[in-house]
Amino acid sequence: MATRKKTTKKYDIADIKLADEGKKRIDWAEREMPVLRLIKSRFEKEKPLKGLTLAACLHVTTETANLCRTLKAGGAKVMLCASNPLSTQDDVAASLVKHDKISVFAIRGEDNKKYYEHINAVLDAKPRITMDDGADLVATIHGKRREVLKNIIGGTEETTTGVIRLKALELEGKLEYPIVAVNDACTKHFFDNRYGTGQSTLDGIIRATNLLIAGKKVVVSGYGWCGRGVAMRARGLGGHVIVTEVDPLPALEAVMDGFEVMPMSKAASTGDVFVTLTGDIDVLRPEHFVKMKDGAVICNSGHFNVEIDTEGLRKLAVSRKEVRPLVVEHVMKNKRRIMLIADGRLVNLAAAEGHPASVMDMSFANQSLCSEFMAKNAASLNKKVYEVPSDIDKNIAKLKLKSMGVSIDKLTPKQVEYLNSWKIGT
Repeated sequence: MATRKKTTKKYDIADIKLADEGKKRIDWAEREMPVLRLIKSRFEKEKPLKGLTLAACLHVTTETANLCRTLKAGGAKVMLCASNPLSTQDDVAASLVKHDKISVFAIRGEDNKKYYEHINAVLDAKPRITMDDGADLVATIHGKRREVLKNIIGGTEETTTGVIRLKALELEGKLEYPIVAVNDACTKHFFDNRYGTGQSTLDGIIRATNLLIAGKKVVVSGYGWCGRGVAMRARGLGGHVIVTEVDPLPALEAVMDGFEVMPMSKAASTGDVFVTLTGDIDVLRPEHFVKMKDGAVICNSGHFNVEIDTEGLRKLAVSRKEVRPLVVEHVMKNKRRIMLIADGRLVNLAAAEGHPASVMDMSFANQSLCSEFMAKNAASLNKKVYEVPSDIDKNIAKLKLKSMGVSIDKLTPKQVEYLNSWKIGT
């Protein structure tokens, strides 16, 4: 087997000439990220990440650019690659390279080979900290790039999908360094997953199709925080929402929230728009495709493009054609047409711009502060997946409220005493 050559490029992007346009959009996003601005200001003074190389596998968007600026302000050497081939904003990548002198390896629409070339490129820098969105970076390290492990002190993970993979790795006793599950912070999944995914998913569907959601039967598969957000927003737009689930607890919650709950085998023949948000494979598969009505729209808002069996759909189709940008019509033998958006990849990033900056402000505040936490505490941590420290989570919530001009109550000394006592009763 041939030895892989180490990357010699400082970056690999689509077009450096897009940099100025990208900078305008990055600066615009920064206006909606007050918490991250505060952290960046402190990082510039304290340099908590000084001397550390940080490899980040994230969606290359305007919000991510502001995270990278913050990490660099903290003293880190940032190496950025894409966590999804269709989520990269080429002008953002160009701006980070030109204006911020950050090494970026990301091109929108890159194939699978180039995708992993870029992951390997950031690993060639021998990172001390990893920052992942889906755990492809960590999986590559634990699989084919184990020589990198001797340099790494810890990492962070952004997504539900990634946390699931990392906990599986930990359960097998094979996780080689501590990782903080940023996804599980309250200030991340309450807002990013629910409000961010809710709005941006519908935004992606509407941009791609120009459909009127009002009156449509919208099938939401998975009622985790992301599913809750999409269901809530689809109902707000006038959609009749149907939820499919495999877990009785969120299924019951969906019923109590006023949604219709049924198996996908039944929903398949009913829905007009289908959105998968489970983190699992083959949520929509041939047995469902053959039942779908003419014109059904299917898309995925989970991290990886595995939730829809796109290969199974292609095999069933007698013909295929792109009817709108990112929308491919699959004609079945029964003449019914199924519309697949973005080849089953993240619809909110492939067909729209992802989460609003004000939501990512909290997610990336968590990333920044958890990187600082890892830099300070990695030596005392075990090889496991950690929750975000509660003081970090609460501090981010306080900063966000302050930026919104919202104040809250404080406990009186008597209330504090009561909450800390077992003696005071009726």
